[in-house]
Amino acid sequence: MVRFTAVGLRYPSPDGQEGPEALADLTFTLPEGSFTWLLGASGAGKSSLLRLMHLALLPTRGELEVLGVRVNAARRGALPALRRRIGVVFQDFRLLPYLSAFDNVALPLRLAGRSEASLRPDVTEMLRWVGLQGKELSLPQQLSGGEQQRIAIARAVVTRPALLVADEPTGNLDSHQARRLLALLAQMNRLGTTVVVATHSEDLVEQFPAQALLLEDGRVVHHG
Repeated sequence: MVRFTAVGLRYPSPDGQEGPEALADLTFTLPEGSFTWLLGASGAGKSSLLRLMHLALLPTRGELEVLGVRVNAARRGALPALRRRIGVVFQDFRLLPYLSAFDNVALPLRLAGRSEASLRPDVTEMLRWVGLQGKELSLPQQLSGGEQQRIAIARAVVTRPALLVADEPTGNLDSHQARRLLALLAQMNRLGTTVVVATHSEDLVEQFPAQALLLEDGRVVHHG
């Protein structure tokens, strides 16, 4: 499902030259249908690793395979279709403030060319699934932080992605909201989606035991 082989990543430095490696020698495989915690201190490289997984970045060396596609060898024109099979939940939600809850969730389906008649039942069902029926017309600023995060999850999974990555999705939530959010992600995993969640929360890891990737200074120091 997801395979890294000796992957390295460099960001350009301010002078335009290549900077030091942010990620180095990453080699691991995440099986199809797995749930994986991504752990490590701030600055360890978790966000960079997730950006590689959802193809916001491409590796500067090594080989990356996502959903059966060797990313390095794929034509650039093939990557947008691959990205549409990946759901992303951001810590800062990234909801469009001028769109209602319904329209935020519907956005990926509209971008994929779905008709309004065919997408409406899916969006309505997703809002019900995350417990926000009755909030369809609410704007993000009219919702609590927990409700906004649940909208972000509904938007990420409305396309039924094969891979779902979440970057510190509980960082802005209280413990009750965090547990509810993780229960939703665990349910997606039980339905067959491969899930990767970056977190600092030891409590959540204890409550939802699963395999883990531990990063330290841009390297995997534990996988299992």
